[in-house]
Amino acid sequence: MQHRVIVLGAGYAGAIAAGRLAKRLYRADVAITLVNAEPDFVERVRMHQLAVGQDLKARPFSEVFAGTGVELRLANVTGVDVDRRTVAVVDVHGTGELEYDTLVYALGSGWNSQGVPGTAEHAHEIAGRPGALRLRERLARLDAGQPVVVVGGGLTGVEAATEIAEARPDLDVALAARGGLGDWLGPKGRRHLRKVFDGLGITVHEHTAVTGVEADRVTTADGAALPAAVTVWATGFAVHPIASATALDVTDTGQIVVDATMRSVSHPDVYAVGDAAMVTGPADKPLRMSCASGIPTAWQAADAIAARLTGVKPPKVPIRYFNQCISLGRKEGVIQYVTADDRAVRAALTGRMAAVYKELVCKGAAWSIANPTLGMPTRRRRVVQGRAQAGSTAEVMA
Repeated sequence: MQHRVIVLGAGYAGAIAAGRLAKRLYRADVAITLVNAEPDFVERVRMHQLAVGQDLKARPFSEVFAGTGVELRLANVTGVDVDRRTVAVVDVHGTGELEYDTLVYALGSGWNSQGVPGTAEHAHEIAGRPGALRLRERLARLDAGQPVVVVGGGLTGVEAATEIAEARPDLDVALAARGGLGDWLGPKGRRHLRKVFDGLGITVHEHTAVTGVEADRVTTADGAALPAAVTVWATGFAVHPIASATALDVTDTGQIVVDATMRSVSHPDVYAVGDAAMVTGPADKPLRMSCASGIPTAWQAADAIAARLTGVKPPKVPIRYFNQCISLGRKEGVIQYVTADDRAVRAALTGRMAAVYKELVCKGAAWSIANPTLGMPTRRRRVVQGRAQAGSTAEVMA
């Protein structure tokens, strides 16, 4: 009898987890179903490029998982019952229910309005392809000289502002940041970031909290109004709300609490990866929501599931950071080297070489979807009889 593994969400973390499991286990033993709303892989780290009119390479899952045994189910997830071990879905045929033995929850995150009035009605977001395409259409209709305000001084905001300013030098682009420009970077990275912003003509409103969004402006905490024909909201991410509606142990932010193998601490047949998981990294700091965090959590979860099903000790590999890769348009970038717990050090790579480096990282991340066991042993193991439930409470824990 096949062990049924369902993976919810096919972003970086979910797609890699599904592919890695398929490489670790025999099809005769395990049925792997990947549930996703879209038929193609979305390179989330390139949504700012899509928004300014660049065409991205299509990566259909039918090609990515051809011959692997991973079954793609195109559907929206509407609920999870972790006690009955079922997933409720809606697709073109209507509603349905999927049963699982092991669940990998990788529904990820979307944009976070932070509760600021007017964002839902007037702001654009680039947390996913639909939002990026809507922004693309809106930017294309802007006349020269019209103002664009990007709200948020983190990685997404910085990349969006520079991409828009480079692609549309005729627009008046501004960035509103709660802190200082690039204040999380080291001195070299900050200097280069400011140099690029100045060169692109981007106005920076530092230490500025946006408290409202209207059709033609944003308002700030000090009462100022910044003109904005288009507002791009990039103030962080909020996790998909489904987990909070289940019996899973979740944090106040809705992330699933997991152990070092990405296994739910409350329901051992559920694993969470990527932005959906509350993972403690070096120095007991939570991992930030990012591709850099999501991919290694997918490796960890897939290897742990395969190990438990095949009767070997689950690996526990520490997850750490090495750098932060920032594109500043197509010609500039910053590679900020960091400590294991993501604190900036003095060393940084800047300029054209940093842009090339970032591009290689993006290509490598997308390539890894179809090659999820790069550098790792790929020998498949047979599922041990009696371990039909990888998370069974009767399991002898390794």
